[in-house]
Amino acid sequence: MKRARIGAFTAGVLAILLSASYAPVAKADSTTAASNQIRAELEKWTRDFDSRNASEVCSLFAPDLISNFRGEPEDTYNSLCANLQMALADPAKAYHYDLEIKEIIVSGDVAVVRLVWTLKVRPKNGSEETKREPGMDIFRRQPDGSWKISRYMAYEAPYP
Repeated sequence: MKRARIGAFTAGVLAILLSASYAPVAKADSTTAASNQIRAELEKWTRDFDSRNASEVCSLFAPDLISNFRGEPEDTYNSLCANLQMALADPAKAYHYDLEIKEIIVSGDVAVVRLVWTLKVRPKNGSEETKREPGMDIFRRQPDGSWKISRYMAYEAPYP
């Protein structure tokens, strides 16, 4: 009987140790999966914007979005989407974004992305203008499992 208790105790300890050793691996896998999903969403947004896909250009943002850009008034989901769609509807300008992801940090249902957007604007009757826009995006996992930008801050940096 004593042996049975020792055996059961040993099996329990072993099970705890094994499950604890796999927990960081599972967490790392889910963090990697979230990072990959966020990267894919940012890349999709870049393609949507560059191809003037106005119906999809707002899909990167959460309904509770609050954004700050270069000291301008805060934007919400509705105001940012209206501005993006208005820009894409302007036939007098062509736009192209390049994306540089510096870092993605995932913690549970929140992720922070340090990035730099480089925007090239080509007016039909003018020379191309390039703007470098470093920023930080805060993503939240949505109820459907997708990742959306809930908050972001960006500014226009001097271009070298």
